[in-house]
Order: sequence, then structure tokens, then C-alpha cells
Amino acid sequence: MSRAYTRSDLVSTRADRPYGSFLRGHADVAADPGVPPAPQRTRIGTVLRRALPWSAVLAAPALAVAISMAPAPRPEEVQPSATPTPPMSEVYARVAPSVVQIKALRPDGTLGDSGSGVIIDDAGDILTALHVVQNAQQLTVVFADGTESAAVIISEVAASDIAALRPANTPAQLLPATLGNPSSLRIGDDAIVVGNPFALTRSLSTGVISGLDRTVQVPNQGRTLSGLIQFDAAVNPGSSGGPLVNRDGEVVGIVTGLVNPTGQPAFSGVGFAVTIDTAAGALGVPPD
Repeated sequence: MSRAYTRSDLVSTRADRPYGSFLRGHADVAADPGVPPAPQRTRIGTVLRRALPWSAVLAAPALAVAISMAPAPRPEEVQPSATPTPPMSEVYARVAPSVVQIKALRPDGTLGDSGSGVIIDDAGDILTALHVVQNAQQLTVVFADGTESAAVIISEVAASDIAALRPANTPAQLLPATLGNPSSLRIGDDAIVVGNPFALTRSLSTGVISGLDRTVQVPNQGRTLSGLIQFDAAVNPGSSGGPLVNRDGEVVGIVTGLVNPTGQPAFSGVGFAVTIDTAAGALGVPPD
């Protein structure tokens, strides 16, 4: 005969448990409505530890972008230093060895004009003013070291008052002058003359460029010279034919004369020179 089971004999199921899923051995305790629930503890350290590496990874590119986007510092502008002007003594030392004294002997055997000239090439050819040598019976040039030599006119250009001489002999140490560019001259630039005024060999006088492209009447000849350089460095008898030099020691002109309104052959503050490109170019010697 089958036994009848009571309810206590049956194993309780989830449906038999009040509120469903609470564990055995724990009674349900109603929460005190007057006490706020304890805040949930967040594992901040864990969160930070997990987030920090990613933050660092993200921050690094941001830093790199910030650095790369920052404007590069502007480089300092370097001003080119001006070329120092050589002292006048250095300019003189460059050109004086190239300057010669010219002695002209008249047909009657007396000493005529004395002038200046400048060596322009390795052969010893000399540029001078034509009026210094044109009526001479015999020419003698005296070099810087004292060497004397007979010379002859190899070319002349009356329209420019320029002559070229060739000496029979030259010193062992020959130093041609450096020819400059007269088109670079400006009014107010240094004007330097080296010559033999009153037979005072290789004298230096200085001044400034006073004018350019001047035209003057040649005394007692009825002709004019044009394209001249005007300067106020002192020139006197014996200076004609010598070089007009710039501050770099380059020959930019050949001294041709001076203005003497009183009729006396003394310097009045106005001298003239034929440009070196006219002088040398007319003789087939291009400037350097």
C-alpha cells in the first residue's frame, strides 16, 4: 500500500523560497529606511592603474603634436660685415711700386717736361699723358727702385691725351698696377693720386671725387677732352700722367691736368683724369 507523503517530506524548490534566490541560513532583514545605504566602494586604484597606461599613451602623441605644431624659433638674421677699408698707407704701398717718373729731353738737348706714368702689364708698358711726351726728342723712365731706361712711344690717342710707352729695360722686380672699374665711382669717394710733382718722386695726395663725366678745353690746343673724372686731390706740374687710384689701390684714371684760372701752373683744387677704361681700352688693354 502506497504511503502518502506529506509536504515536509518534499525537498523545497526555488519556487517554495520566499523572494526566490536568497541563500539558506540568512533571514531576510528589512533595511532601515532612516539609514542611507552604504556607498558602493569603487576600486579607484584599479581603475587608475588600468586607465593610466592608456592616458600616457594618448598623452604622448598629444605632446608630440603640440611640440611639432609649435612655431619654430626664427633664426637670427646675420648681417654681413662691411669690408674694412684699408688704411691709406696700405693703398699707397699697393700702387707706389708701379709709378714711374718720366723725363723728356727736348731736341735742343735741354730737359723738358717731367711727368709721371704707371706700369700696366708684365712687359713693363706704361700709360701716361700724351702732353708730357709728345714733343720729346728722347724719353727716360725712372722706376721705383731707381732703375733708369730709355723708352719709346708705342701708341698715342690725342683725343684722350693718352700715350703708351715701352721701356728698353725693366727692373728684375716689376709690379704692374691693378686696373679698376671707373664706372663704380661715386661723387664723394676717395681720390688718391701718386705722382712726381715738382720732381718729388712718388708723392701721395688725397681728396675726393668731385664730379664725373666732365668736359674741359685743352689749353692752347683748341680741342676738348670729355668723360673726365673731376677730383680735388692736389696735382701740380709733374703729376700729369700719374694714376688716380681708388681706396682699394686700383687705378681708375690717368691724371691729365688741372684748372688754373690765374694762369699759374699751381693747383687750384680742381683736377681731371681720363678714365682708365678710356685710356687702356683705346690702347687695346682692357681693364681687369
